[in-house]
Amino acid sequence: MLMTRERRPGFRTLRGWAIAVLNDAGAIRECEEHGWMQDRADPHARERAFEIAGRNPPHGISSEAAALAIIEVLEGIADTCPECTSRD
Repeated sequence: MLMTRERRPGFRTLRGWAIAVLNDAGAIRECEEHGWMQDRADPHARERAFEIAGRNPPHGISSEAAALAIIEVLEGIADTCPECTSRD
């Protein structure tokens, strides 16, 4: 008898989901050398991320909580890599 498991989402936390949404929308990027997340300061990409959060929040999470998670991630990301700027 074939047993199947329920498929888990590609993220484990609300923060992880928010990072994935921001990355998919193009609002953040990763430093190629060090891997730090960087804010691209693109207002259109941010708007797309908030639209995604409002339309498709994670299961069991309200769209308001999803938008708040997006805001919290954006507040914790700078527009430069801390390791790249420390070398200059």
